[in-house]
Amino acid sequence: MGVAIVFVALFHVPLSSDELLFGLYRCGNIGVDIFLFLSGIGLWFSWTKNPSVRSFYKRRLLRIYPTWLIIAVMYFPLQIDYQTAVLKDYVRLLVDVLFYWSYWRNHDLTFWFIPTIILFYLWAPWYMKLIQKYPVYRWSPVLMIVGCVILHWVQPFGSRFMELEITWSRIPIFFIGINIGETIRLKQNVEPEGRWLVLLALLMSSGISIYFETVVESFPNFVERMVYIPFSISLVLLLIDILNRIPEWSLKCLASLGGISLEVYMLHFYFVMIYLIPLQLGYWTTALITLIITIPLSWILHRITDKLFLK
Repeated sequence: MGVAIVFVALFHVPLSSDELLFGLYRCGNIGVDIFLFLSGIGLWFSWTKNPSVRSFYKRRLLRIYPTWLIIAVMYFPLQIDYQTAVLKDYVRLLVDVLFYWSYWRNHDLTFWFIPTIILFYLWAPWYMKLIQKYPVYRWSPVLMIVGCVILHWVQPFGSRFMELEITWSRIPIFFIGINIGETIRLKQNVEPEGRWLVLLALLMSSGISIYFETVVESFPNFVERMVYIPFSISLVLLLIDILNRIPEWSLKCLASLGGISLEVYMLHFYFVMIYLIPLQLGYWTTALITLIITIPLSWILHRITDKLFLK
């Protein structure tokens, strides 16, 4: 998750399409899919230890909602013109702070990941209960992929849900993560012969993603998200091998970063990077300064919510 949030931060730094590595840079968007995939795995571990829907919702709520409220209170009140605001604007402000309804109503993508992950968490325990009782339903993500095609091309679904594509196209990878959780819990490793298949999946999926971004002028975003499924899984498997070979202190740093990835996501762009972009410091300088400022702020925010709510 530490690596995934770095990918997301690098993806958000502006880069001209004329740059040589633009296609690879655009693949940084896969950080979200990796995060959802790993979240699904983690949820399965948590569920098998305590299969209680009430406890599940309570833990997820305490992890996300307090942090969200602090960020929302800091951000949304600054977006109102108080000289011309009417009662309706204040009601909308309150609803956004509490539930971020603007994403579902106006398709505001500012913090789109928060309502998305909450929606996924609402579904997750019922899916896990289902596959425990009827394991054949582990094949459901295949139908979810078909559902993504339906939502894009079949009317009236396309016209109604097109603006929410950034959410519904991520449904399959999240539930695939839940499915794979049991394989990892039982420590069923990939056979040595399977490593070539993993490498082939990584090369094919990353190659077509870069091709989409650099050669194809227009394509449905959800199609690339479907390619992100094998891309995410194969990249995670490759990262396992890489991370097993780096120093222990590096792993601890990445693990600590993964532990505050939610806070980094909500802070790094609209509270830090947005003020650095006008300075035109260059891609890597902007990315580095953003992380240097965001990480301690995220740690402080995490500690505040931990002391005020979790304890």
